[in-house]
Amino acid sequence: MENILDQIPSPCFVLEEVKLRENLRIIRHIMDQAEVEFIVAFKGYAMWSSFPILREYINTSTASSLHEARLCFEEMKNKAHTYAPAYSPSEIEEILSYSSHITFNSLSQWERFKKQSLAAGVSPGLRVNPEYSEIETDLYNPASPTSRLGMQAKHLADGLPEGIKGLHFHALCENNSFTTEKVIAAFEAKYGHFFNQLEWVNFGGGHLVTKKDYDHAHLIRVLKNFRAKYPKLKVYLEPGSAFGWETGFLKSTVMDVVENGGFENLIMDVSFTAHMPDCLEMPYRPAIRNAHEDNSGKFHYRIGGGSCLAGDFMEEYGFDQKMAIGDTIIFEDMIHYTMVKTTTFNGVQHPSIGMIDRNGQFQLIRKFGYDDYKNRLS
Repeated sequence: MENILDQIPSPCFVLEEVKLRENLRIIRHIMDQAEVEFIVAFKGYAMWSSFPILREYINTSTASSLHEARLCFEEMKNKAHTYAPAYSPSEIEEILSYSSHITFNSLSQWERFKKQSLAAGVSPGLRVNPEYSEIETDLYNPASPTSRLGMQAKHLADGLPEGIKGLHFHALCENNSFTTEKVIAAFEAKYGHFFNQLEWVNFGGGHLVTKKDYDHAHLIRVLKNFRAKYPKLKVYLEPGSAFGWETGFLKSTVMDVVENGGFENLIMDVSFTAHMPDCLEMPYRPAIRNAHEDNSGKFHYRIGGGSCLAGDFMEEYGFDQKMAIGDTIIFEDMIHYTMVKTTTFNGVQHPSIGMIDRNGQFQLIRKFGYDDYKNRLS
């Protein structure tokens, strides 16, 4: 790996094909055993140069916009399962042309676009709120009592609208199978009386099935039990993180070392706010290769991003060796929910994108430059 690192430009997001395939094998195993379908959520993983690999294991994706639906059609070679909080009248026809399923966030959206959806032959559904969630971070909780995402049971007190073929919920965020079981039970309790009218249900994302301690056997039992009760229902799951979980890293370089107020700061050629925003939004503390997150080690450094945002840094990490200008820093697990959220704030250099293939060879897929920054503005 050290020799490979020398071949990789800095900064650069690097996908490791071997690790991606390991995740895909787990997902495929669950699909086959439980007789359900996983679809990749582009909001978490949309590295389309890797889609030929994904297509060996899965068929399609979930999209949250016209652009994601089009990307699915062009690069996954299939039509998307599309959901958005609201659809624009100027885009709906094109969205429908790229979609096999479309989920509406409200009855008013359904009524507004009902005729077009049915005419397009797309399978329509409604998003509902199971009103149960174990997500601890409010920013990522779509199933709170006041959430704008999905309808509550009271909104369907008069019954399910004619023409609706599916129900979709999303109430998880990197949760385990036991939370999934409880959410499905809440969903069934509130909406189960509609199931005999449906063709499909979508259990949303947040199923972190590729995490090392995830209980695959339990999830399979939960899904098989549900399908045994409702054999006519097609079951979909659409995680984003599970596909890209621990499949690659972000290579960066120390540009300067600055001491102030008793703290030594490593100034990097990457930015947390521009390239790893979940580190600040979630927030979570990224793992750094050969560094100690518990601040052990002989040398201690804050990790500073390259933008001028004052908060663009992580608190101290411990290192066994003294760090210097030109040293490499590897941020682990930087494939899911990173590239899909990056910006060029401050005009900072956007990381390149590359892949280490299963033969151990590095391939530079995309390098970004001034035009990428300029063309996002006017």
